[in-house]
Amino acid sequence: MQTFDSDFLVIGSGIAGLMSAHYLSEHGSVILVTKRGADVSNTNWAQGGISCVMDETDSLDAHVADTLSAGGGLCREDVVRAILAGGAEGIHDMEALGVRFARLPENPASYDLGREGGHTHRRVLHAGDITGNEIVRGLLNSIRANPRVRIIEDAMAIDLVNTGWLGQPGQSRCIGAYFLGRGDGAIFAVRAATTVLATGGAGKVYLYTSNPDSATGDGIAMAWRAGLPIHNMEMVQFHPTVLYSPEAKTFLISEAVRGEGGVLINSHGERFVEKFDERGSLAPRDIVARAIDHEMKTRGDKHVFLDITHKPREFLEKRFPNIFATCLEHGIDMSKDPIPVVPAAHYCCGGVEAGVDGSTRLPGLMVVGEASCTGLHGANRLASNSLLEGLVCARLMSRRVAADGIWRTPIRQPIPDWQYGNAVASDEEVVVEHNWNEVRTCMWDYVGIVRTDKRLERALRRIVNLRKEIREYYLRYLVTADMLELRNIAACAELIVRSAMQRRESRGLHFTLDYPGLLPRATDTIILDPPGDAKATIPAL
Repeated sequence: MQTFDSDFLVIGSGIAGLMSAHYLSEHGSVILVTKRGADVSNTNWAQGGISCVMDETDSLDAHVADTLSAGGGLCREDVVRAILAGGAEGIHDMEALGVRFARLPENPASYDLGREGGHTHRRVLHAGDITGNEIVRGLLNSIRANPRVRIIEDAMAIDLVNTGWLGQPGQSRCIGAYFLGRGDGAIFAVRAATTVLATGGAGKVYLYTSNPDSATGDGIAMAWRAGLPIHNMEMVQFHPTVLYSPEAKTFLISEAVRGEGGVLINSHGERFVEKFDERGSLAPRDIVARAIDHEMKTRGDKHVFLDITHKPREFLEKRFPNIFATCLEHGIDMSKDPIPVVPAAHYCCGGVEAGVDGSTRLPGLMVVGEASCTGLHGANRLASNSLLEGLVCARLMSRRVAADGIWRTPIRQPIPDWQYGNAVASDEEVVVEHNWNEVRTCMWDYVGIVRTDKRLERALRRIVNLRKEIREYYLRYLVTADMLELRNIAACAELIVRSAMQRRESRGLHFTLDYPGLLPRATDTIILDPPGDAKATIPAL
């Protein structure tokens, strides 16, 4: 087995991973590993933009207030303020690396700021409706030209390596990770003084999601197996408006469409969100998603509509070029036709317990971006705060790592060769596909937008049994990328269900018919115990 050495290991290539690699490269060598192409990430799919106070009529206090309001009492105000205050510096850093945000035609010195649900001001920087694509383009070009960063693509992380599992005395420390090359099937390791998980979210846990296929919760599952606490996993944000079309695969209709005046209507052309919140279609996502879910179930409709036909065609083509073109491909002219939409799993507000600087309870391991739970998002993420978190926390993490100076001491503990044991090539790949579909269907049916105790109990029984089957399969056969992703979505599914069963109230994104009210005090749900299969995943044991 080949082992690569580096000062820093970054796993993931979204905004959190790319900015982590950039900032850390100022201090030493970086290996960035991504399980598909380096341009495949949730960031690349982001349409709306990145929120930041950039207008004199806006203020940090207003942005903080909007974030706290959306977060349902579960945000940490000190974290919120620290991250939002770091936005402008991060924006300028990205622009210096080649990222271009839209400017006002009449005043190129000023940003063309958008507004999205839950925001009281225009503060969303964007690049049309392909903001994430522009961010990845600019950052990736810069990273590829950086001689201190090596990118390894098409390599799936298997598990973190820590000294406790290897029998080292003293406090356990992360010293890298095992990986599976997706092309040749070879297993290799990367050894580093500091490992950064920037692996993104877990949208593929659900049958319907706006996320790319890569969003399988790998970092969250690996951290759980390493014994780290996982917070608030029940807080899964369902984006209210994903295009409803048999041919369209999880195509998101950006919240910016509602920010520019789009309204939600039912099949009779009636507005309905106003019955749930006076802000109507500009209410936070959890409220809008539940309103749509209620309207669809009450009326028996398969979808609702997002109507922005009152805006000129020229404006829509310029502001939303990608959305306009994609809708046309599916026979929808958004300047004339309301867009059929449904909710879909979109963002994981919970994750690995981490400080605003990415620090965790396991020395040598940092977590940034969607895989982390810092206290920024609370019970419901405010639109366009996610890219901001990945950006700012990457910078704060690199400063923490540089200040600690641990990376200056090379890791001398060898990483053992991967032990294949009696594992053989699988002749039952159909089992992986079947279990993959069963996990996702179970989660969609029982752990969706509206929950009950009975549904959660049914889900837990099924997920626990599936995880036992998956563990047996993992130990019996040679690992494959599909198998590893299945193992991770099943782990995340159990985390979501168990967290949901802990929360006996309806707060933010977690709504249960059995406990429709709020408890007096907002507290995190925390899964502390590592999964039963934790040690079995480490081949050296």
